[in-house]
Amino acid sequence: QVGMRQQWELGQALRRRYRGFLSDTYRRQEIFIRSTDCDRTLMSAEANLAGLYPPGGQEMFNPNISWQPIPVHTVPESDERLLKFPLGPCPRYEQLQTETRHSAEYVNKTKENWQFLKMVAKETGIRNISLESVWSVYDTLFCEQTHKMDLPGWVTPDVMTRLKELKDFGFQFLFGIHNRVEKARLQGGVLLDHIRKNLTKAANVSAHQNLKVLAYSAHDTTLVALQMALDVDNKIQAPYASCHLFELYQEDDGNFSVEMFYRNESGKEPFPLTIPGCQHKCPLQRFLELTDPVVPQDWEQECKVSSSMHDTELFVGLAVCGSILLLLIILLMTVLFRIQSQPPGYRHVSNEGEEQP
Repeated sequence: QVGMRQQWELGQALRRRYRGFLSDTYRRQEIFIRSTDCDRTLMSAEANLAGLYPPGGQEMFNPNISWQPIPVHTVPESDERLLKFPLGPCPRYEQLQTETRHSAEYVNKTKENWQFLKMVAKETGIRNISLESVWSVYDTLFCEQTHKMDLPGWVTPDVMTRLKELKDFGFQFLFGIHNRVEKARLQGGVLLDHIRKNLTKAANVSAHQNLKVLAYSAHDTTLVALQMALDVDNKIQAPYASCHLFELYQEDDGNFSVEMFYRNESGKEPFPLTIPGCQHKCPLQRFLELTDPVVPQDWEQECKVSSSMHDTELFVGLAVCGSILLLLIILLMTVLFRIQSQPPGYRHVSNEGEEQP
């Protein structure tokens, strides 16, 4: 119930922030909510909306229930290409991850924590635990801790701190460390592209749109992927009920600007985020220019491993095979030459014609 309460409080905070902008009562033309097809994200959206739109007057379909149904849209998990990260299948992204595993930062981090990871593996019984999988241990322990459950004896405060640091590093591995911009084009840039298009559409004053809010209920990895694409990530795991806000303003001269805010602590106002290369109140056109490099033009095409890479790998493979074959031929010829060059061996003939005892 902690998460439900946090989302309900977030909904109330959004109601206070946008009072006068959003209608006091729910109007379906003003808001569209999209969630991943996961129970927890769907429930989060519903709890949030309960705080954002508490029913009153004719909206009360039952005087004993201070709640009204509001639609939350989703797609099957198999069709999700917007909010669940990392997106896949994407061969080029997997290739970048392989390169990341060989980066100095990743290798050094593994060496520094090797004994610690072995200890965690022994205590949990999880085989082959790594920087990429240790997050599941921290998540489980954190949930147990949040719900006041007793933790195993080996889980000290120092262990929890270290596990959290490794989980944060795991998120950096997914979307950064090596070639962040290209990773962003294949991951968070997909969602950012969707947001950019909606901001541009909303700035079209001739369209006479009624839609005021687009809300997404997703995951911590969704938030990290988006913020890494924007280059505003703080390298700390997003806590429950975190919220990244994009706000579009029309200035006195008729031009539009974008402001971003991040709420990562219940009970506190969201703080401003500034995209590198612009001020906090960033002109829409400048915002689009700065984010262009991390937005894919054709995601499926960019996910393919280029033919030049395939050709290089094939050439290297053939060269290696050819070298091995040449060495085997040389070795075989050397052996045959030595056999042919040896003098005839002696034959044992001493017993010929002799009688056996």
